[in-house]
Amino acid sequence: MADSLPSINFGFDDLRDRMARFTERFDTFIAKGRKQVLEERNRFRINVAELQEDQRLKSREIENLAHKSSSHAQTIDKEAAETAEMHASIASITQQRDARAQHRDRIRSEIATIRKQIAQRISAQQHYAKAIDEQAQLNVPELDFWQTHLCMRIEGTGTVDRLRFVFTHVDEKDWEREVCFDLDTEKKDYRVASVKPKVDAEQIERCVERLNDNRDLGPFLKRMRDLLSAPVK
Repeated sequence: MADSLPSINFGFDDLRDRMARFTERFDTFIAKGRKQVLEERNRFRINVAELQEDQRLKSREIENLAHKSSSHAQTIDKEAAETAEMHASIASITQQRDARAQHRDRIRSEIATIRKQIAQRISAQQHYAKAIDEQAQLNVPELDFWQTHLCMRIEGTGTVDRLRFVFTHVDEKDWEREVCFDLDTEKKDYRVASVKPKVDAEQIERCVERLNDNRDLGPFLKRMRDLLSAPVK
């Protein structure tokens, strides 16, 4: 009866072959996937390493740029300070130049004024000298007369612009006895510098004032002889 049962083909062999091929393809897929994952992981690690290196390089560049920026800022500040100092120096020099120019102009003005004053004084002195010369020419005969009439002689004193007038015949007991006075002619107004013997200063001053007023030398000499003779008579 067993021999009479029909044989049934379930296709197990084909199924095993298909499973075997599937397993082989699955293993190949897994191997490829694992390989791809490893390769991507390695590429990722390389990329991370490269990114880290780039970041390190960028950080160094940033530090260098920051240092350069700081140095540049310091340089700019230094140049600004030097520029300000230069402007201050220029302003100071300009001020000094202006002050010196003003001082120079003032000196020039003072020099011009002094020259004008000198010219005026020279002109006045020339006119005065001319007048003195003219008066001296007139006074020479008169002076000779007074020298003889007053028993007088004129001497130098060793000092410029100072003359000594010496009178004799003032003492009846001693005709050789001398009295004298020194006349200072340095300035326009004359003055008596010294007398011998001593007499009243106010009287001498009045005589000199009259001389400076009228420039009449003869009467002045006569009055001075009278003043100096009074104490010895």
